[in-house]
Amino acid sequence: MGEIDNHHNHQSPPSVQAPPVGPPPRNFGFSMGPTWNPAEQLLQLNYCIYSNPSWPQAILLAFQHYIVMLGTTVMIANTLVPSMGGDHGDKARVIQTLLFMSGINTLLQTWFGSRLPTVMGASFAFILPVFSTINDYTDETFSSGHERFIHTIRTVQGSLIVSSFINIFLGYSRVWGNLTRLFSPIIIVPVVCVVGLGLFARGFPMVASCIQIGLPMLILLVVTQQYLKHLVPVAHHVLEKFALLLCIGVVWAFAAILTVAGAYNTAKVPTQMSCRTDRAYLLSSAPWIKVPYPFQWGTPIFKASHVFGMIGAALVSSAESTGTFFAAARLSGATPPPAHVLSRSIGLQGISMLIEGLFGSVVGTTASVENVGLLGLTHIGSRRVVQISCAFMIFFAIFGKFGAFFASIPVSIFAAIYCVLYGIVAAVGISMIQFANNNSMRNMYVLGLALFLGISIPQYFVMNSAPDGHGPVRTNAGWFNDILNTIFSSPPTVAIIVGTILDNTLEAKHTVTDRGLPWWVPFQVRKGDVRNEEFYRFPLRLTEYVPSRFR
Repeated sequence: MGEIDNHHNHQSPPSVQAPPVGPPPRNFGFSMGPTWNPAEQLLQLNYCIYSNPSWPQAILLAFQHYIVMLGTTVMIANTLVPSMGGDHGDKARVIQTLLFMSGINTLLQTWFGSRLPTVMGASFAFILPVFSTINDYTDETFSSGHERFIHTIRTVQGSLIVSSFINIFLGYSRVWGNLTRLFSPIIIVPVVCVVGLGLFARGFPMVASCIQIGLPMLILLVVTQQYLKHLVPVAHHVLEKFALLLCIGVVWAFAAILTVAGAYNTAKVPTQMSCRTDRAYLLSSAPWIKVPYPFQWGTPIFKASHVFGMIGAALVSSAESTGTFFAAARLSGATPPPAHVLSRSIGLQGISMLIEGLFGSVVGTTASVENVGLLGLTHIGSRRVVQISCAFMIFFAIFGKFGAFFASIPVSIFAAIYCVLYGIVAAVGISMIQFANNNSMRNMYVLGLALFLGISIPQYFVMNSAPDGHGPVRTNAGWFNDILNTIFSSPPTVAIIVGTILDNTLEAKHTVTDRGLPWWVPFQVRKGDVRNEEFYRFPLRLTEYVPSRFR
């Protein structure tokens, strides 16, 4: 036993093979190709916010902006004016007023507001409050439909005038800017995304209303603007910038041929309205020359029960414009708009709403999502181009026959365009996630819930709203119903509410870096980044004369 124990005690340990000499094994996580660092500004633009194309190109691009914003203007007039009791002549004059106000407000916004290349167009957020006003007059007796229309639009005027002071207060008191200081990239992503995605009902569902016109327009635009420019290198720049105008001309002519040939003579009335080029009746009813002027419909009527619903729409238009401004800044090569710029832009939007109420506009304006998408489609974010487009809006608003000619473009053509432009804006929102930690489960939770509820809650309100505008909130207080139904029918507003609450309450202090705040905060301070002054300062030397609290 002693010899055996001694033998085991002196037994040598098993030999261990030495690791091979050479480089460590490759990490296949880094072998899939190049990586891209976050880019604060898009570098693939042909012209950024303060660079300008040649005058001939700028004029054509500006006309393209006018055509794009025209679709929403006509849709809103077609939706509201017949319900108000107006005829085709009233509809033509409403469109002229909306175009005139868009031109004036766009100039004001690009000069003294956000300074971004954003078109201020008619807003769908005001549809529900206007329908509420319309419903209140259904039981009253009028001598004619036109008298009912006049009485309704005067009431809408009064509501716009009063509710405008909400935006003026939120903007110039800096309340709105202080709210946006609570934002982070995690909030901006769903807000900007739903600015585009929330408008899905105006995309393919409206294309399908006249599939033989809308679908060819959608396919032709994608093929011409994205594929044909590579197959025909000589025409690359022309097709990239002006393919939309070319496609509209071709498909519009095709629609006119089908109309003349009688292709829709036996179709249902909704199909004829979407497909035919002679069902707008605007060309025959529009005046040759008419300059919109204050109180053109008469003295505004002020009713408290209608003002509260319009206040909700004013708040919604502020939320929608804010998301659109962030998308416009990205697509024009600018840095994110600082808090003080957002404050003054919302304040100026309130002043614009006041002017619209005085001139008798049927709805207020907001930053046009489709025109921001056009910046990305053409790779041209020039501020001057958008300012030139104001001349087209004002010209065609005054010379009604010419404006009515373009307003007769079938709605399915506009819907096909929106499928592309809204998608670009939604994708811009997704790109903002690069400035936060997109591998953080906490960030995924906040982003996913804000994005989903930002679409799902408004969809519930839309699906449960009656054709007369009554939403799912139906208490005995009509003004309360109008406010909640309007606010929760807006995807950007819901996304801001959900995202801001979650992002600032869920481990907010311990996830500052993951939320992207070290990158975000400098842009929200007036002098936090030297480029802020470059992009957002007032024109000429106006900054010297404007009090600092209003800049």
